[in-house]
Amino acid sequence: MKPVNSPDTEERQLRIDLAAAFRLAADFNWHESVGNHFSVTISPGSRKFLMNPRWMHFSRISANDLLLLDADDNIVMEGSSPPDPSAWAIHSRLHARLPHVRCLLHLHPPYSTALASLADPELKPIDQNTARFYNRIAIDTSYGGIADDREEGERLADVLGNGSIMLMGNHGVLVAGESIAQAFDDLYFLERAAQTMILAYSTGQPLNIMVPELAERTARDWENYKGMPVAHLEELKLILDGRDPSYAM
Repeated sequence: MKPVNSPDTEERQLRIDLAAAFRLAADFNWHESVGNHFSVTISPGSRKFLMNPRWMHFSRISANDLLLLDADDNIVMEGSSPPDPSAWAIHSRLHARLPHVRCLLHLHPPYSTALASLADPELKPIDQNTARFYNRIAIDTSYGGIADDREEGERLADVLGNGSIMLMGNHGVLVAGESIAQAFDDLYFLERAAQTMILAYSTGQPLNIMVPELAERTARDWENYKGMPVAHLEELKLILDGRDPSYAM
């Protein structure tokens, strides 16, 4: 038998968890057609990563469907089953340039994308979910069309830098994390926070914005819940297991 912590076992668990993230994103209506893309490196700091195949609906993706790619592979797009050009441009460059980006989730969820489309896309601290991200979001205001070339991937890596969350103006969102659970949890709360922001704007009334000291304290308070992302993903996987466990196949 292989050791529990063997590379093959670790990769298998990554495949299962990332496949679950795809299924859950479809359940939460964050997906868009057969586009958008998630990835995770096979080990911390690695340039090899798992990513969804080109144009496969999130609701059908299973662990065995995920592609194993190498950010240094210069001819991957010439192969028989290349990844989506935009996915390759973004994920290969960020995984190559930014070692802290273990898991990378890029998609166009409704409320976060609506917020990213405003002239002022700042997520203002008006409740504890919005305050979670206080001074912790990079905002890209240089959208130049579909991100399907190496140069755009390099530019996005520059914008994200040492951060983990980006509101992509006129585009969508990008969330990075040290694990699939962490990135997924941040994405979950980002979309919830953006929903609160859009709903608050829709009332036409003035926003009750926290003072900077309170907003920062609330953001730091969230950091005390480090075990919550893992528990969140595990609970959601149990729901998937009871309904359709095929994601783990």
